Amino acid sequence: MKLVIVAAAGVALTTSLLAIDNEPAKRLGEAASVFSEVMATPDKGIPQDLLEKAHCIVIVPSLKTAAFIVGGKFGKGYLSCRNKSGAGWSAPATVRIEGGSFGFQIGGSATDLIMLVMSERGADKLLQSKFTLGAEGSVAAGPVGRTATAQTDAQMHAEILSWSRSQGLFAGVALEGATLREDLDDNATLYGSKLENRDIVTNGRPAPKSAAPLMTLLNKYSPRERRAGTE
Repeated sequence: MKLVIVAAAGVALTTSLLAIDNEPAKRLGEAASVFSEVMATPDKGIPQDLLEKAHCIVIVPSLKTAAFIVGGKFGKGYLSCRNKSGAGWSAPATVRIEGGSFGFQIGGSATDLIMLVMSERGADKLLQSKFTLGAEGSVAAGPVGRTATAQTDAQMHAEILSWSRSQGLFAGVALEGATLREDLDDNATLYGSKLENRDIVTNGRPAPKSAAPLMTLLNKYSPRERRAGTE
């Protein structure tokens, strides 16, 4: 009987550990779904011309908020940056977002967050082990629609543009005060060792198989030939 109990406990522990190990891969699928759904409605999504000019993208599916209008939040997601050649996107590196506050979220709701990094300086800041939005790089609410012609001066000069989707509503959001950190444990799960984000993004690391849907979507919506035409 004791052997049966020990064996059952071992199976339960193994199942739990496998679930934890699968979380980063599952989250990659969720990030791909969020990006696909947003870009499938161009009149209400991220302007194509901004995406083509972006140096990096950050996608955080199901960001958790804990208060009405203002309050804390926590979530995990991924960042990818343009390859040096501009021919595609880097393998995804993991990020954790903590703290800060932004509008229209109601307590307990899950929010999908997307950020575009529009400058090389912003990309370099983002690849630090810790990065605070607003304090170390200007951030503004991103415009919504087919083109970016309606951008304000603040949006034109911001290093980071951000959007969020909550309860079906997708809108630009002025996200400031939140901290982005690399998640070495999740990187280890995906890549086999605790690689730093800068290493993954700049050294041509191959993307894990679970990232294939996200990589396909990024290259679909911002191919090299379109990007070249904007520079």
